[in-house]
Amino acid sequence: MNIASLAPLAVVLPILGAALTFVLIRYSKAQRAVSILVLSLTLLLECLLLASVWEGGTAAVSIGGWLPPWGIVLVVDQFSSLMLVVSSAISLAVLVYATGQGMADGDRDAPVSIFHPTYLILVAGVSNAFLSGDLFNLYVGFEILLTASYVLMTLGGTGPRIRAGITYAVVSVVSSVLFLIAIAMIYGATGTINMADLAIKLADLDQGTRTLLHVMLLVAFGIKAAVFPLSFWLPDSYPTAPAPVTAVFAGLLTKVGVYAMVRTETLLFPGDTLNNPLMVAALLTMVVGILGALAQSDIKRLLSFTLVSHIGYMVFGLAMSSVAGLGAAVFYVVHHITIQTSLFLVTGLIERRGGSSSIDRVAGLAKLSPMLALLFFIPAMNLAGIPPLSGFLGKLGLLQAGVQLGTPLAYALVTGGVLTSLLTLLAVARVWNRAFWRKPEDADHPDPVLLAAPENSDTGSRAGRHNVVLLPRTMVGSTLGLVLFGIALTVFAGPLFKVADQSAQDMLNRSSYIQAVLGEDAAVPPLAQGQK
Repeated sequence: MNIASLAPLAVVLPILGAALTFVLIRYSKAQRAVSILVLSLTLLLECLLLASVWEGGTAAVSIGGWLPPWGIVLVVDQFSSLMLVVSSAISLAVLVYATGQGMADGDRDAPVSIFHPTYLILVAGVSNAFLSGDLFNLYVGFEILLTASYVLMTLGGTGPRIRAGITYAVVSVVSSVLFLIAIAMIYGATGTINMADLAIKLADLDQGTRTLLHVMLLVAFGIKAAVFPLSFWLPDSYPTAPAPVTAVFAGLLTKVGVYAMVRTETLLFPGDTLNNPLMVAALLTMVVGILGALAQSDIKRLLSFTLVSHIGYMVFGLAMSSVAGLGAAVFYVVHHITIQTSLFLVTGLIERRGGSSSIDRVAGLAKLSPMLALLFFIPAMNLAGIPPLSGFLGKLGLLQAGVQLGTPLAYALVTGGVLTSLLTLLAVARVWNRAFWRKPEDADHPDPVLLAAPENSDTGSRAGRHNVVLLPRTMVGSTLGLVLFGIALTVFAGPLFKVADQSAQDMLNRSSYIQAVLGEDAAVPPLAQGQK
């Protein structure tokens, strides 16, 4: 049996799991078990899909027997299957973390009757977006994950969360409306929304129409990916949500936007038509984002700005339209999903252990909780790009591709990338020095809980005469697993770069994707002028 034919299960399994967890609304332990089992099975399936396309090449599955371009088609190639594996692995780690937090807190922050079904629907939406072979189904995937994210962001119903949820909803609706208008215009101009079919038919349009459609899609996806100047909404939205929700949002939601941009640029509009504007946007995203991070005293907001900043690296790799640049961008996407999620989970532990995520209030954590210090230090250095970690390797690949391109704008991006990396190191070092290294009594506004807390006690429930909250083992264990996964990206960087480069080559070539969907006889249009 062809494993790729099971691709729809990557969407169906989480939906069925969501339905089952909703039926088990009164049985919290059963809900947790079902959620973890469903995500584990989904991850196993996606690993098999990745192995299948690595051996057999790109595969397409027509839903309901309707052949493309008329029916819904799901496409599994190396890039989409790699994104599926990484997103499900991250989602599973965050789910285990959330389960530990729910058990420790009595599910005050994430009622199981709401959290588990909604979380699985979010995973289904992400998987659908990665597999979609037509623009409208991609829109449906976005709407599924965004609807679920509205619910998750406002869990607990506090004022700040409701306000952040409203901002997030308004921005997301604007982005979705732009995307839907672009889909309507594309269908009106070409008579199809199947992406493989569009790859052929868009070439027949005049340049002005193609550029208009191109820009509209990029703006819609740029809002979702938080590319400057369309990133204003993110730092005010993500930090207010519960720690597990913030972590999975930071790791996955913006990357779905990046994924859509990659598909748009490589499959529908190949070439260098908008490469220069994309490079300018990438440079501004990197620099403005990291300058915003340096101005923050709250760790969640600081990490939200670094999230925006490092999206610029991915857009830089995409804008080069070369195998080296796109391959490095694919590697960096995988790295950033893992590391950014790890840091937000660690921040949740910091907030729990120290009573706050503000570096004006938290101090002395290195002595108080050595395990927590280690869990922060490793991914923080990885985010900053310290050799030989995966952050350094991904940035090095991007910088080398920029030097190979050799244009003045590419050199400006290389300089901006180095500067951003150094400023990222400064930002995370500032957090380390203030929250971990200095004594609690030296904090600007020391918390009495930290001043009275027992030393060197990393796990447990509650202890101490001041009712100090210690760290549940499940939360620490899932965070540790994700940090180790980040280290594994360094250890296995060679094979991962091989997968990334092969994915980039296939995407830029386009023939394997188009012929997998439309058949071996499909005429693949020549690459646009300027395609590397």
